[in-house]
Amino acid sequence: MQDTTLTLPTVDLTPFLSCTSANLSPEAMQECRSAAESLLKYSILILRDPRVSESDNDRFLNLMEAYFDQPLDLKMLDVRPELGYQVGATPERTELPVCGRDPECLKRVEALSPNDKPIDFSGPDPKWRFFWRMGDRPEHTKYRELNAPQVIPKEFPQWPEEMNAWGSKLFGAINTLAEMLAIGFDIPRDTFARMTNLGPHLLAPTGSDLATYSKPGTVLAGFHTDLNFLTIHGKSRYPGLRIWTKQGKRLRVQIPDGCLLVQAGKQMEWLTGGEIPAGFHEVAVLPETLKAIETQEALGRPLWRVSSTMFFHIASDQILEPLGKFKNSDRAARYPPTEAGSQVQTELGLLKLMA
Repeated sequence: MQDTTLTLPTVDLTPFLSCTSANLSPEAMQECRSAAESLLKYSILILRDPRVSESDNDRFLNLMEAYFDQPLDLKMLDVRPELGYQVGATPERTELPVCGRDPECLKRVEALSPNDKPIDFSGPDPKWRFFWRMGDRPEHTKYRELNAPQVIPKEFPQWPEEMNAWGSKLFGAINTLAEMLAIGFDIPRDTFARMTNLGPHLLAPTGSDLATYSKPGTVLAGFHTDLNFLTIHGKSRYPGLRIWTKQGKRLRVQIPDGCLLVQAGKQMEWLTGGEIPAGFHEVAVLPETLKAIETQEALGRPLWRVSSTMFFHIASDQILEPLGKFKNSDRAARYPPTEAGSQVQTELGLLKLMA
């Protein structure tokens, strides 16, 4: 059965960016409410930021295609397993989707209708990843491995400038959105900005080798949620992202040119008492992916599906607990006060990245 394509309203940052901090226009307030409503309904939203262009995304995709297309021995120099792969490269077939070891998640999958089931996620993902730290880190923290030094690939001397150029675009967009969401949720405007300050934010592009993994139905990133606060991506050159609604309906997502995709992670779920659940999603080889392979092959491009992702985190030593009106959620008791760094380490254990 072919997936239904989800068409989301686009949240435009322009009206908000045009206002002073003390005086928001009706148009800016409407965008804040739209952002909050989209996350509450779908755990996902489409974002347009006038400071981010499609050419910015293309430049970054070109860089990462060249990186992932390197020989294996060069990429392995950038791997840091002793730090839970939280900086540098993560080789393919290292990450195991969280759901496979989470009894509650497995129950959820069992309850889905046959047409809405994810592709088998019992094995490791056949994707590479590269983690690049974004933003400042705290001078003192209990969570050293979540705040580790950078890794610069040997063959890419321009790496820091290129990574920071794209990462700063995403960082600016998601910081602005976080402020808008606080307004949309009727909590103090600086709430999320304060909680994410000095967080272990990571630019985390993935690379899947479509010259090897191109069989229809191949799962590239198995059914999972993200462990952080918000995840933001540019548009990939290869379709394949599918999400699940709160009601368990599987949908395909399309990102308009020049726009960004934002997904709620586990820390957002925690802070909203489960009212905004971390969004389940997978990436797979679909018929549309095969068409994109033909297009990119004709252009002479490396056949790597790159996701230009950034993980935006609550700072490691901040306390996660339901905020504002979300304290009254029926599920709030399931989210007791917990340090964000502890929550991340638990999730990394489920990912089988950290002992």
